[in-house]
Amino acid sequence: MKYISFIIPCYNSSKYMKKCIDSILPLGKDVEILIVDDGSNKDNTLEIAKKYEEKYPDICRAIHKKNGGHGDALNVGIKRAKGLFTKVVDSDDWIGKAEGKKLLATIKQLEQKKANVDLFVTNFIYDKVGVLRKKKMTYHIALPRNKVIEWDDMRFWPLGSYMLMHGLCYRTSVLIQSKLELPKHTFYVDNIYAYKPLVYVKKLYYLDVNLYHYFIGRNDQSVNEEVMIGRLDQQYRVTKIMLYDVDLKKVKSMKLFHYMISYMSVIMAITTVFSLLSKDKHWLDEKDKLWGELKKKNKNLYNELMYSFLGLFVNLPGKVGKKMVVSGYKLMQHIYGFN
Repeated sequence: MKYISFIIPCYNSSKYMKKCIDSILPLGKDVEILIVDDGSNKDNTLEIAKKYEEKYPDICRAIHKKNGGHGDALNVGIKRAKGLFTKVVDSDDWIGKAEGKKLLATIKQLEQKKANVDLFVTNFIYDKVGVLRKKKMTYHIALPRNKVIEWDDMRFWPLGSYMLMHGLCYRTSVLIQSKLELPKHTFYVDNIYAYKPLVYVKKLYYLDVNLYHYFIGRNDQSVNEEVMIGRLDQQYRVTKIMLYDVDLKKVKSMKLFHYMISYMSVIMAITTVFSLLSKDKHWLDEKDKLWGELKKKNKNLYNELMYSFLGLFVNLPGKVGKKMVVSGYKLMQHIYGFN
């Protein structure tokens, strides 16, 4: 039995994918590593993937596909996954050896007890280039540690804190049930991944270990500020999918409902802030259009988002208001260490 399917989307990843794969291999035959080559054309990514499959046939599988982007690689990986749970690890990131074994042991133990956990949440580290003191994303304020819980057992979520893909390990059947289908040739789909399936999660478990190392620092990385401005069309695509493809009326837990509203307010804030940072009239108009369309299509959701703290802040009127929004973003950037 494969307890975890680790999906590694790769695109011209030869320089760093070995570190990622090697960090998972110590977990042995209880897991599978799906190395999804997304049509790499500038290096030997596929050749490396095949060599791992040849050397570790009981663990590694090399999957080659036509280029479709990060989300499409995940779609293929999820469809091919045989593990009870699915964990995504980007090819320039890696996991801790001891922490990985702890996650695997916990899954085994709870499966034997038939605990029916749908989602395991773990911590991750922002491994930013040039920073000695690495920032950690933990969830002990909001989630009780090391116990099976339901959404109503959640506590307070600090402003701007939410579960990211790097900290999530879903039961594979939940991903299938949610009909998760990420858009092709689109960055930032990790937000959809961390949002849409939550409606189908009934029980979760917060394992308080620093499992995932999230590398930040490449100039071409999607979280680079200049790159994000250049890809605003994709940010808008993701935002609209999250707004309109998830029916929050299906959410039975009020705590989960408020969490998802909070998450969505962050996504709307990011989209708004980067539109302001672009100083491009097109994106400034698109920002207003986005909020206007939401008001027409879903007045209740519009009210929840517009009159949240973040909604009110990012929509401060006038030139002074816009300057305050950008300054607030820069301050949060400094505090949390993101690009």
